[in-house]
Amino acid sequence: MANRILDERYNFQQQFLQHLKDNGYEIFRQDADFREKFPYEAIERKALMRFLRTTQNDNLEKLEKIYHGALEDTIVSTINTEESKTRGSRLNVLKKGIEIANYHLNLLYTKPATTFNREACILYEQNIFSVSEEVYATPRQKKNESEEHREAERVDLVIFLNGLAVIVIELKTNASGQNYRNAIRQYRESRNPKLKLFRWKSGALVFFAMDDQEVYMTTQINGGSTYFLPFNIGRGEGINTGAGNPVPLNGDLPVHYMWDDILKKDFLVEILYKFMFIQVTEKNNFITGEKKRSEKVIFPRFHQLDLIRKLLADVKINKTSQNYLIQHSAGSGKTNSIAWLSHRLASWHDDDNKVIFDNVIICTDRVVVDRQLQQAVISLEHKSGMIRVMDEKCTSKDLKDALLGNTKIVATTIQKFPYIVDQVKNLRDKTFAVIIDEAHSSTAGKNMLAVARSLGSGDQSEMADYDSEQLIEAELRKNGKQSNVSFFAFTATPRNTTLQLFGRDVAENGRTEKAAFHLYSMKQAIEEGFILDVLQNYVTYKTFFNLNKTVEQDPKLKTVKAKRDIAKYVQLHETNIAQRIEIIITHFRTTVMHELNGNAKAMVVTESREGAVRYYNAFNNYAKEKGYNDIKALIAFSGKVTVDGETYTEPGINGFPERSLPDEFDTEDYQVLLVADKYQTGFDQPKLCAMYILKKLKGINAVQTLSRLNRICPPYDDKKTFILDFANDYEDIESAFSKYYTTTILSNSVSPQSVYDIEMKIDGYFILQPADIDHFNVLLYKEKKVPKDNNIMNGYLLRARQRVYEHQIKVRKEILATIRGFIRLYEFISAATSFEDVELHKKYMFLSYLQSYLKFDEPGSGFSLRDKLAASGFLQKKEKEITASSINPDPVLKLPNAYEITLPEAEEKKLSEIIAEINAKTGNSFDDQIAVRMAMHIRDLMKQNEQLRNSARNNTQKDFELSYFDHVDEALLDGMDENRAFYSLLLRDAEIKKEVLSLFTGEIYRYLRNSN
Repeated sequence: MANRILDERYNFQQQFLQHLKDNGYEIFRQDADFREKFPYEAIERKALMRFLRTTQNDNLEKLEKIYHGALEDTIVSTINTEESKTRGSRLNVLKKGIEIANYHLNLLYTKPATTFNREACILYEQNIFSVSEEVYATPRQKKNESEEHREAERVDLVIFLNGLAVIVIELKTNASGQNYRNAIRQYRESRNPKLKLFRWKSGALVFFAMDDQEVYMTTQINGGSTYFLPFNIGRGEGINTGAGNPVPLNGDLPVHYMWDDILKKDFLVEILYKFMFIQVTEKNNFITGEKKRSEKVIFPRFHQLDLIRKLLADVKINKTSQNYLIQHSAGSGKTNSIAWLSHRLASWHDDDNKVIFDNVIICTDRVVVDRQLQQAVISLEHKSGMIRVMDEKCTSKDLKDALLGNTKIVATTIQKFPYIVDQVKNLRDKTFAVIIDEAHSSTAGKNMLAVARSLGSGDQSEMADYDSEQLIEAELRKNGKQSNVSFFAFTATPRNTTLQLFGRDVAENGRTEKAAFHLYSMKQAIEEGFILDVLQNYVTYKTFFNLNKTVEQDPKLKTVKAKRDIAKYVQLHETNIAQRIEIIITHFRTTVMHELNGNAKAMVVTESREGAVRYYNAFNNYAKEKGYNDIKALIAFSGKVTVDGETYTEPGINGFPERSLPDEFDTEDYQVLLVADKYQTGFDQPKLCAMYILKKLKGINAVQTLSRLNRICPPYDDKKTFILDFANDYEDIESAFSKYYTTTILSNSVSPQSVYDIEMKIDGYFILQPADIDHFNVLLYKEKKVPKDNNIMNGYLLRARQRVYEHQIKVRKEILATIRGFIRLYEFISAATSFEDVELHKKYMFLSYLQSYLKFDEPGSGFSLRDKLAASGFLQKKEKEITASSINPDPVLKLPNAYEITLPEAEEKKLSEIIAEINAKTGNSFDDQIAVRMAMHIRDLMKQNEQLRNSARNNTQKDFELSYFDHVDEALLDGMDENRAFYSLLLRDAEIKKEVLSLFTGEIYRYLRNSN
């Protein structure tokens, strides 16, 4: 005993008990009756009945008249029955209580959101917290069975809430030669999951395995497959973050937060009631129509609890005055963090018991709100009508109605906001919390500005009599941080612009920098085992070949274009593809396929849609030639592509709809997925073990693409990742990861002066007339325009374009690049700061329209490289093989100077590809993103057409299509103000109109047919 620094039983366990006692826990001493009944119930009956008599004695007395002396047994039996139902659980029983003979009994009282309800506060104080040590989970098998014989079944600590066992803790100490791993082994090998205490959902809610330095936890005991998650604070800050716990120097143990924080009575109830939930996942089989339902008990990880508590504490003080950037790595459980945050913010009060946010808006930049995020938000306890998800059937009008109504939580795509920015005029008295999912992309330009202007509290007084300058002034007052809106932006990879918009100022080495409000780093996630280090087992290849021309001419070619054409020729050369496919399939079959007990999958990242099709065909040909029947591929790309005269689409090749691809790929029927600019972000497939890269990847794009591999794959705890890269240098990939391995910091900023610098450069080209800009804006802000107004506006733009065309082609391109730089920087600065300059805004509006009028194609040389080149001697040579990564954090980002700043473009969608095809056919220069917004606007107008609604209700989809295109022209005329050139093209070219708008036929038909 004298040599023991910290003994498990006599020191550590007793310390733990004493801390809990100091926190108000009762130390429960077991008796014979408890030991006899507990293994079948996991309930301490005396505490349960005492709680019920103290809080609900009236109902108990009424029930006693019915059940007499059998009441206690009836109550316990009812609890066990409710817990054991298919969709029942101990968690649900605690939250919702039980019904006996039409009398309701609560089994837990939560802390009221305010102090107004005195009775609720008193009931909350009546909750009974107790703990018992050395608890036997099994009944005595023989009457004379000794305690020693049952040693293996003894649990160190069991925590009870109102008599119901909720937490089990196994303790070890490093000083005695054991640690948390021994406790985990004990759970896996000595704890029978069929026993009531360990039974999933109907037994204890969470099981901790801990020593004096680290803590791990699980919510399901399942023998050798039991999966434990770390529940540690994390050590270090900034670039020194990592797994584990800091070592206090005040005499506390590193795990002191368990009794000093987590198990405090108030916080424990908060965790059980506000955080824990049953996560329900449903997967649809689009072939059979069957739904597969699975459940998982969710207990928050430490960094998630820490995030929500720190955000709520800061909001309570600062209310709506601040923005928040949350830099959480992949594998952090971001979806659940967003769900918890949205619910907590929806009911969060300040110290005066006033609600801080009237509405919580969850924004994502995907086409539809992520299904997993929908389920997480809806799974948490809420009242009917509290949540509205803007699914694929909803229009921007539905979003407007939700914001103007009483819906507390709204989940939507950020792309809907530009359509409502001028429609929501009555929000100035409301406060908003806007949660942004994937902030590195969602905060691009116009969309971000539209969110702020839609919700902001800038002057919304009567503007009917305002002239154009007054309207602009009112609009500009909604720039920058709005006093009634707080943004909560989540990302694992914050861009420099994201840090500028949402980062907090931190003092570093005598200067002010911007960083995230809360950090859960990639390094910590890797060390804790939540994600994998994908830069291990990384092999790079170099392609060698001989290139010759096959004609006598030796023309002068534009160097950049020629190099691009040659690179494409080599990339898609039949021999090159064949060699790479052989390497890919051989590597997958010999090195990857056996992983995850034969369930491993791979992704091939190609450089284009044509490349994806050619590699897919080569893949199938090689597999067929070799007789490999155990490897099958799918393909993913948007729109359609013509290869060797044949047109291909993703559904046409795969044989099922695009939406079903993730579920189909998850089956054992497919092993490899070939992608072209698709599924490189936001695709969560834990079985992905290998990636074969055939395209250049840079910066955030490289990190996001390779991170498709980093998901762990329970119950397999030995997943390995493999990357074969034919296009990138390992050092460049490692450099990209170094920016986001620990913290990420912005070391500089861009001031409004930068916008004026670019404005001066544009003025120096002498293409703009101030009077034209003024007159253009007067008409632009005119409440009711007539066709002649549009013609006059078009004239001003054509005059400016003519002045641009007076310059030589090189200068024209420079002018267009400068205009685009100005527009993007202006939008960025306007979102980041309160930037009120009416004249500059007029110029911005004019240039925003002018840019779509500018397209400059250099005269062709009359010479094509097609069939003029010959490549031979292809060789794929292994260059480097890295088996262990060593990322050195390089966390500092900088904003480029005013002339270089760019914002991320939105992800290319099928519609934008059609726009590109239109541009190629017609020689037009419609900006993809503007044209996509216009088409989506037309779609929304069509959904509001009453004649189409009647047609949809009374016809088949085929018959509906006949009237559909009759009404398209009406929508085009109604929306002419949005973009005259684009709408005019659709009106005069029936073929292009049908190609663009037929995309929405089915969606509009289903929406109108099902609408009230």
